Amino acid sequence: MERLAGRVMLLWGWPRILLAFFAGAVGALALPPFGFFAALFVSFTLFIWLMDGTTGNPDGGRLSRLRSAFFLGWVFGFGYFVASLWWLGNALLVEADEFAWAIPLAVLGLPAFLALFWGFAALVARILWSDGLGRIAAAAFGFGLAEWLRGFMLTGFPWNSIGYGAMPMPLMMQSAAPLGVTGVTVLAVFVFSAPALIGTRRGMGLGLALAGLLLCAHLGFGAWRLAGADAVLSATAKDPVEVRLVQPMIDQSRKLDDSERGAIFEEHLAMTALPAKDGAKRPDIIVWPETSVPFILTDNPDALSRIADVLEDGQVLVTGAVRAENAGPGFATRYYNSIYVIDSNGQIVSASDKVHLVPYGEYVPYEDMLRSLGIPDAIAMPGGFTAAPGRTMLTLPGGQTFYPLICYEAIFPDEIGAGIERSSALLNVTNDGWFGETPGPFQHFQQARVRAVENGIPLIRGANTGISAFVDPFGRVVRGLGYNQKGVIDSTMSSVEVPFWNASERRFYFWLLICLMFVIALISRTSFKFWKN
Repeated sequence: MERLAGRVMLLWGWPRILLAFFAGAVGALALPPFGFFAALFVSFTLFIWLMDGTTGNPDGGRLSRLRSAFFLGWVFGFGYFVASLWWLGNALLVEADEFAWAIPLAVLGLPAFLALFWGFAALVARILWSDGLGRIAAAAFGFGLAEWLRGFMLTGFPWNSIGYGAMPMPLMMQSAAPLGVTGVTVLAVFVFSAPALIGTRRGMGLGLALAGLLLCAHLGFGAWRLAGADAVLSATAKDPVEVRLVQPMIDQSRKLDDSERGAIFEEHLAMTALPAKDGAKRPDIIVWPETSVPFILTDNPDALSRIADVLEDGQVLVTGAVRAENAGPGFATRYYNSIYVIDSNGQIVSASDKVHLVPYGEYVPYEDMLRSLGIPDAIAMPGGFTAAPGRTMLTLPGGQTFYPLICYEAIFPDEIGAGIERSSALLNVTNDGWFGETPGPFQHFQQARVRAVENGIPLIRGANTGISAFVDPFGRVVRGLGYNQKGVIDSTMSSVEVPFWNASERRFYFWLLICLMFVIALISRTSFKFWKN
């Protein structure tokens, strides 16, 4: 290992760049649908050794080393994000004649931008870099800080945060309850980087022991929590209701075809009316995916009547739809990506609008600036939605309260706030049909499951093409339909009281870990300079 570490450190030029890209790309294997978390041990071990060799221009001094570290981190991140986000280009193939030009921006441009955060992580780590254990803590500090920033800067895009690579299954998801995905990310980088100590020996014993202890604690805490999960759920379950998820598997090209709107609507209604299987109770609540209603529902009273005809007395439909709002004379109509709750009389009894829109998919950030620069093609994107000023809980006639998350709102842990403690379940409706059978829908589903673990409440997830599922507060799939499976699934859902840490406590533990890694790195850096001198 020492010989291999030495060879990696001494690489220069294109071999060094290619290895950094490869190291990042290998790390993507830890994410769904593969879930091979051990790949991150290879990824971060190589990264640490490459960082050891960031000498920069001998005449450039400290600034040159920092530039070299930033570039290395950027290449490392570029490999990771290209390998884990290439599927975004699939969305632009749906209307390829109009948007094929933007495929390079999605497949390479977005990863290049996100890699800037990892370049920042490497730069910060390089400032604190030393020999031995300290540099592992410096990497954990830098990447933890960078991944936290990625969650909100420039609208935020925390997709595929490193912590998800350490949580491929419910056993390994439980650490998210006290720490959140950002806290898990800090510790994950420390653990995944620890094997690099074998190649340099200094601090190896203590570093590997700490990493092994953290890994055992991660697995042990998960096993302990899952061992008592069923007892907790059965002891606290109350107000059971039958819920049906409708997964219609409507091809995206059909959803965009105006002539198909009526047929699509009738397909949803037909699946809603299917009898329960094996003598099970009829569903009390039916859930359709995001934008299932293919027209403005309030402009089509006949559609509400059709829904009333299909629903039995007391049944409720929860559906994704586009909501239009007349802003008054002289103002353009506003459109919202929304969820409606409709009772058996065809009345809309509750609604919630999407708060966090998808940039360039649902709205164009900095539109005026782009127009002034003469880049009209860059803003000719589908969408045109308005963001809601705040999240509204969905209150159902039966007394249940759902915390609504539309599409990729489920990937923002810090945006789940007031109201979550009073909610019966998280409700995530989405249309992942844009991305085809690629890693995208599987990654999205994993991140939604982690939200259930973090907040200690069940997740109801309805997706057009999958993955639709009932997930318990411990991240376990109770019932589900896989990708590209058309059908309905019924399940009993109860309100439960699972002890969990709130968002402010998770933030406290995240910053505690960040400070701990900083102190370890700083002490190591200081002592390293002392002994060196």
